[in-house]
Order: sequence, then C-alpha cells, then structure tokens
Amino acid sequence: MSAVRESCYVYEPAFLSEATTREIGDWLATLRPLWEQRYSTRRPPPPGKQQKSLLRPVYWLGNWQFACLGYYEPPRRTLHVAVAAEPFPPVLARVVAEIEKQVRAGFPPAAVPRRWHLNTCLVNFYGEREEGGRMIDVARVGEHRDFEPGPVASLSLGERARFQFVRRGQREAPPVRTQWLEDRSLQIFAGSRWKDDLLHRVQRVDDKLRLDLPPRIEGFRTRRVNFTFRYVPDEHVVPFAELPAAARDDVREYVATLAQSSEFFAAALAAERAAPPAEKITRAP
Repeated sequence: MSAVRESCYVYEPAFLSEATTREIGDWLATLRPLWEQRYSTRRPPPPGKQQKSLLRPVYWLGNWQFACLGYYEPPRRTLHVAVAAEPFPPVLARVVAEIEKQVRAGFPPAAVPRRWHLNTCLVNFYGEREEGGRMIDVARVGEHRDFEPGPVASLSLGERARFQFVRRGQREAPPVRTQWLEDRSLQIFAGSRWKDDLLHRVQRVDDKLRLDLPPRIEGFRTRRVNFTFRYVPDEHVVPFAELPAAARDDVREYVATLAQSSEFFAAALAAERAAPPAEKITRAP
C-alpha cells in the first residue's frame, strides 16, 4: 500500500525496519498486560449497569490512564487521571524521536501545541478472548475521539486493521476515510478535521495469518498490537503516591499487579508506603 501525506494526516507503510520490529517484539514478551475493570468504588456503574472488564488487555507507558478513574479529557477531566508510569523502552524512545521530528517538519504549526511531545503510549492488544470455553473475537474499537492535545501517532504490528474516520452521529454512513493499517506502519493525524471534528474506529482486524503475538496472555490470542502515542501536559501527570486516597484505593491492586514485573511500579508502591500521612494528600484541584 502506498504512503499518504496530506495536511495533518500521514500514513507510512513499512515505517519500522524489520530489526526494530524484532526488538519491539522482544520487549513486548517481557510485559504483563492488565485486564482492567471499567468501574470502581470511586466511579461505580451507572444505574442499571454492571461492572465489566475492558474488551482487551492493555498496557501504558509514560502515564497510565486507568479506566476506573476516567480517561484524560480536557477541560472537564485533567486531574488525577494520568498516573506516572514506566518510561518508553530505548527502542520506542528512538522511534518516538523520529515521529516527533516528522511532525515538527511536516505538520502545520497551528496543529502542534508549543510544549507538545509524545509522552504517553497506550499499548492495545487485538485478538480473541476465551469466554465460557469459546474464543470470542474482540479485535475492534468503536467510534471515539482522542482528547489529548496535538498530533496522535499510531504504530501497528501484526495483522492489518481496517481503520476508519466517520462523521459524528453517522456511524452507518460511508466513512470519510478508510485506511488499512498494515504491519510495521505508522499513522499520524492532527488538526480540527481529522482529530477534533471526525471520530475514528477500528472496524475489524484481519486474521489471515493466525498470529499469536507476544506477550503470552492467559485466555487471549493476540494477532495485532497497536501503540498509540499522545501528549498529556506534564503538569497533569501525577505519581501514584500523590493521588487522592480514594483513587489510590481504586487502583492499588492494579499497581501491585504491575509491581510484580515492573521496577517502576514497585518503587511507586514503596514511595506511597514511605510517605508520611500528611504527604499522601495530593495536589489541590
């Protein structure tokens, strides 16, 4: 598939070299993704709704947006939702530096906030999960938009995904753009049209190669891994120990699970335990 370069939109097939892809795969094999629950004590299910898990396991870098605390959505929700997380591994840090270079050279200045840099990454695992002895396909994402300011960059590994931009309230209408995101490809979008006015979705993911990508996840077969890089203003990223007490209680079990295989989160738990009670209060809103 050919490259696409337009104002505020880039698609570059085979952006990642095979060597870089192998290095990323080796790093992926070390992860222990989380199965997060949608709600918590602080944010209980709405009336008539029940607790449920996310469709897929996830992992975050830079800062972790736990579903039960609510996702980053300025201006109405910016505090205590972006929790400091592991830095990018060296291989992804190199890739991000190249992406940022492309953005600053090729995107309109008005679409790139002054302090913009890619400091958070959602690692999404697309595939099928075991439910009641059967494998259920969950390789899709419904219509949504990203609220983090500035350009969004997406790297794809594995089977190709059918990515679509659609108009709000017109989910059944023909999409504005359909782009197949292939293995090792890069997509970047920004600006009022692609990022703010239109919604986007992953309509489906091929399963022609029957891939089972790393890491090993019990009850799940991964056929595509996507890295979505965004920008959260640094002042809105908060260490775990500085979350409000109720928010810490909601995510402590997740952090403890992550700490079993992550030195960063083990240190985050230790910092909370070491802090005097007066220091466990948090930044004022």
